[in-house]
Amino acid sequence: MCPSAAIMDDSSIDWHGGFCHEEALLLVSVTDNCTGLMWQKETSDTNGNGQLHDGNDALRWCDALAYSENLTFAGHEDWRLPNVRELQSIVDYGRFSWAIDPVFRALSEPYWSSTSYAASPILAWVIFFEDGLVGGAVGAGAKESRNYVRAVRSGARRWASRWTTAFSDGLRSPMSHDGSEERGP
Repeated sequence: MCPSAAIMDDSSIDWHGGFCHEEALLLVSVTDNCTGLMWQKETSDTNGNGQLHDGNDALRWCDALAYSENLTFAGHEDWRLPNVRELQSIVDYGRFSWAIDPVFRALSEPYWSSTSYAASPILAWVIFFEDGLVGGAVGAGAKESRNYVRAVRSGARRWASRWTTAFSDGLRSPMSHDGSEERGP
């Protein structure tokens, strides 16, 4: 079992790992050092207007797949929509009303996975990060409905610390949440 991430509080000036509040605004990706997956820290701003709560960033399933596959973000071009197991890996079942590690941010609406629902191919699996719900008819959404996106890319496992965050300016070295400087590609 992987160790849990250090909790980062946006209102704090002294962040774990040596981040100050101004630097925290630049954090855009989170790497799970247990799985090697790199995640978008925030919900995808699919329309690029900088606002996630206006309802205009929810996409149909096929559009979510295309958006993720064409995404250039945090210096990488190999993003994709996660499968249901990958998306479920960031659910924190020790939490409720947000069942996701606090290093991430999420909306209360469902998030798409790339996994179709085997019993009915017009459905795909979704996850609700508000309560961690996934599965069955409740956890599967009609592919024509609009849900949110959190893109992922594969990476390499590197450290014992669970989460590593990266800066959007590319000028500073990413830091693990245990405060050590990240090394490697």
